[in-house]
Amino acid sequence: MSLPDGRTADTPGPTEQRPRLGVVFTVIAAGVAMANLDVFIVNVALPDIGHQFSGTSLASLSWVLNAYAVVFAALLVPAGNFADRVNPRIAYLSGIALFTLSSVLCALAPGIWLLVGARVLQAVGAAMLIPSSLGLLLATAPPEKRLASVRGWTAISGVASALGPVLGGLLTDLSWHWVFLVNVPIGVAALLGGLRVLPRVPSRDLPRADVLGAAVLTASIALIALGLVRGDDWGWASEKFLGALVLGVLGLVWFTVRSARHASPVLPLPLFRFRGFSPSAFSNVLFAVAFAAMLLSTVLWCQDVWHWSAVRTGLAIFPGTLLPPALAMSIGPVIHRFGSSVVAFTGCVVFGAGIAWWLTLLKPDAGYAGGMLPGMLLTGIGVGLTLPTLISAGVSGLPPQSFSTGSGVITMARQAGTVLGISLLVATMGSGAAHQADSFDRGWEMTLAATAAAAIACFFVGSVGKTPRTTQPAQPAQATGAGGSGGAGQASEGAGGA
Repeated sequence: MSLPDGRTADTPGPTEQRPRLGVVFTVIAAGVAMANLDVFIVNVALPDIGHQFSGTSLASLSWVLNAYAVVFAALLVPAGNFADRVNPRIAYLSGIALFTLSSVLCALAPGIWLLVGARVLQAVGAAMLIPSSLGLLLATAPPEKRLASVRGWTAISGVASALGPVLGGLLTDLSWHWVFLVNVPIGVAALLGGLRVLPRVPSRDLPRADVLGAAVLTASIALIALGLVRGDDWGWASEKFLGALVLGVLGLVWFTVRSARHASPVLPLPLFRFRGFSPSAFSNVLFAVAFAAMLLSTVLWCQDVWHWSAVRTGLAIFPGTLLPPALAMSIGPVIHRFGSSVVAFTGCVVFGAGIAWWLTLLKPDAGYAGGMLPGMLLTGIGVGLTLPTLISAGVSGLPPQSFSTGSGVITMARQAGTVLGISLLVATMGSGAAHQADSFDRGWEMTLAATAAAAIACFFVGSVGKTPRTTQPAQPAQATGAGGSGGAGQASEGAGGA
């Protein structure tokens, strides 16, 4: 809306001051780092949580990770829509408050299922703060500094993910409760600072997101995961297993049909008509299966087979987490020269070589330097080559106004693959609390199969599909520009996760 002096409604006037970019960036960085740290920290702490709640099977423990991933994936787009409709500032501060409060509930949980419930609340908070964070940052930054702000935002995600295993090990060595309690001072500081400095971005008149569709998506993925992790106990031909699987698949079919008809769907189907988007999204699902299984299996190996402390486990994983952020920042010229298909396929091959190394040479009596480290470095290189390539390939064929929404869908695909990867690892290893070396071999064989499937899918990235004549597919409301919150946040979450 134009004002008499030529300004727009969200442009500071002569007596107004734009909030200081550095201060706003610091507040937003705190929330984003907190949400990203939680991924690796909880992985490292999982065996200790199992020891605390004696008698808890790996199948039950897996829900500490899966519940978070399922809810976050389903709510990412609706939360972005909420931020745009209500106010990105309110959405971010509400997300910080909920994430912080639920972290306290996680730390105080007296049982495994209350912990899982608190993790669900954490995922809701993360889904609210992630989509709104970059929108607030871009609303603060002057145009000439917006690109640098985006790069800084994504760097926070990469650094937090890299530091996660070591910090998680140090905190878990004190007590696994500190893995969650560490969020409290960060969250309180971000909340108090945000109340003072975050800009007030105008809300928008948009259609409501498909909340029912998000609920059905959550339930469907959860049912499939439940069937996989409990299949060993129920029996793979049992009515319970088959019922969970059939209901989950039917729910996904209903969700897809609903997304085709809803004005603001969780899954915007028109995006899949653009060149390379469908194979990229599918490849992301498959590679996320392999990545999630790899990460959890290494943590379990270090603590269940080698009986290492959480600190030592975090340090063992650390070398692999350093490589993806570095490669993601420098992979652009390589993709430009050789193409997305070649680079992503090569990344899958290198990642698979790391898994094959463990399958062949990692034994209980093997040393870290000759047993685990080579595989950790190879898988780290594979992740760094594959993930950023698949993300860029997925959105590069979209028109600019669809970048944010496309990145959000890619992020959803990765989260769904994460749930499947953890569930399939539990299914192949068995749900018992103690694991022998042969059970890890079965888990790594499954991981290698998922990696091979991802490598085959990468052949089609950027080479399938024709760009339709229309350049503006039906967009959900959260695909926004620089000042919006939903799409911008999703785009950066996708980049940061790589």
